[in-house]
Amino acid sequence: MGKETAQKITKPRAIRRLVIWYKRNSAVTSIVDTAASSAATASSVAGNMVSGAGSVVTTASNVAGNVAGNVAGNVVSSAESVVNTASSVVSNASSIAKNTLQPLVFDPLKRLQNNDNILDRVEESQSKRIWIAVDGMGGDYAPGPILEGCLEAISRFPINIKFVGKIEKVKNAAEKTGLAELLENEIDNNRLELIDSGEPIGMNEEATAVRKRKNASINVAMDLVRNNKAEAVYSAGNSGAMMASAIFRIGRLKGIERPAIGALFPTRDQTRPVLVLDVGANTDCKPSYLHQFALLGNIYAKDVLQVQKPRIGLLNIGEEECKGNDLSLKTFELLSSEKRFDFGGNCEGRDVLSGSFDVVVCDGFTGNILLKFLESVGGVLLDILRSELPRGRRGKVGSAFLKSNLLRIKKRLDHAEHGGALLLGVNGICVIGHGSSKSLSVVSALRLAHSAVSHGVMDNLNKL
Repeated sequence: MGKETAQKITKPRAIRRLVIWYKRNSAVTSIVDTAASSAATASSVAGNMVSGAGSVVTTASNVAGNVAGNVAGNVVSSAESVVNTASSVVSNASSIAKNTLQPLVFDPLKRLQNNDNILDRVEESQSKRIWIAVDGMGGDYAPGPILEGCLEAISRFPINIKFVGKIEKVKNAAEKTGLAELLENEIDNNRLELIDSGEPIGMNEEATAVRKRKNASINVAMDLVRNNKAEAVYSAGNSGAMMASAIFRIGRLKGIERPAIGALFPTRDQTRPVLVLDVGANTDCKPSYLHQFALLGNIYAKDVLQVQKPRIGLLNIGEEECKGNDLSLKTFELLSSEKRFDFGGNCEGRDVLSGSFDVVVCDGFTGNILLKFLESVGGVLLDILRSELPRGRRGKVGSAFLKSNLLRIKKRLDHAEHGGALLLGVNGICVIGHGSSKSLSVVSALRLAHSAVSHGVMDNLNKL
């Protein structure tokens, strides 16, 4: 690829990334606009008070001489104080706008203008990029948002995508969402490949349907991993069907009776999430299953989460080893005698998000309830905070400055930020997305898949 060709490809891509970034960070400009507007309103109110105070002075002087004049003078003094405060608000709003927008807007533009050599740089060799198979037909909103997320992920991470689905439907979705040109560019750059398939396994279908419909999109995607044409697979479709397809197509790891779905939950420490498994693959479990979940989670926490000595917890109704049902009591005995990981004892529900544990194991029935509950917390918390904020102009100004903090809280609790859960225990990297996944969730899930592949998780799991 010559230098001119590289320039044609990378310059528009860099501009597209910048535009997409600004759209997704429109909250910043919204905060500044709101603050400036509120400051202007405060200034206007203060001005009106000064004018009214001046009128009071004139009227007071005519009616009651010095006494009323003194009262009016106090009003003027108060009004002048308000004016000074309003001016300070305006000045602060201007300063905030400058300090907030300058590094976000001008610095990237400056880098684009002054560092053309970065844009001219030819893309890294294809051999360093990881191929990931994507079930493009799986999910409530597929294939449009799934395709959008894939195209965005390709530009962010060193990955290539084998997009599996009915090609005609995929191209129609690309036309409707304005992604047709970008899709063709990525195909020409050999960073995305469309793989034709049949219809997906529906959300309401039995998982065993994968055995009858061999050309279903999830089966075609899984075959790419089995035939070493992709190093990981992602699907936001029927999770039961994905697990069944993984077991039938690529098989379980030796010694693992049941694969488990592991989901990352946020904790008090933003840099250290907790891995909870199983969150839905096995509703009924034996003690040996939970023991194996702990072994799988221990390796994942070491390799991907980079925790040197993960602390394993067993989800239970109390800290004491005598608490819990028959499953919990027998599992506690197995985990306590295990020397291959650090077992920290029982983990109560209130401790899951505390950061005290790096891996928490439970049966799929309990784990799925825990997962769905957590998904609702972010939205409910924001609604409560909004309802408690004061009304009127003061409330609007306060809300404007709190907005960025509230958005960060929501982001930390939003399942879309984690994107997907790993199916651990099968002989390949499989990431299961939420059925309602849109582009952001897809990007996050593909980042998770890339991280798992690049850290060599499968090598250590096979050693286990």
